[in-house]
Amino acid sequence: MVGGVADEMKCFQEFIEMRTGGELQFINITNEVKRIVDRSGVKRGLVNVFAPHATGVIIINEDEKNLREDIKSVLDELVSKTKSYKHPFNAHSHLRSILLGFSHSIPVVNGKLSLGTWQEILWVEVDPPPRRRKIIVTVLGE
Repeated sequence: MVGGVADEMKCFQEFIEMRTGGELQFINITNEVKRIVDRSGVKRGLVNVFAPHATGVIIINEDEKNLREDIKSVLDELVSKTKSYKHPFNAHSHLRSILLGFSHSIPVVNGKLSLGTWQEILWVEVDPPPRRRKIIVTVLGE
């Protein structure tokens, strides 16, 4: 409330759709999310970026080639795709998605995403075959 009057809460939602190239591909979606926040008209609130996939990952980090290679290396060490798992075919993909997560909420301040200097929003494909993917972006606020 500002000055004793309840501000109107907005809810704006759009989708980002893409085709991925396969396992451990990184796709920077920051600009698409920024455009959605701009279209929402929300000046202060939150944006939630959600991957409705069991093997889809959303991370916030620096989008730098060597760091992406380091992330791939760590994932290979932690969850090897050559290890035998009980789940058929892509158990390693499911396990990697559990480690990295599928959703992030970011503050919106003065109509802009409040990301740190080097932070970017990245989709990480953890499943081996190329896929059609949809990300749900929801902006809530005033």
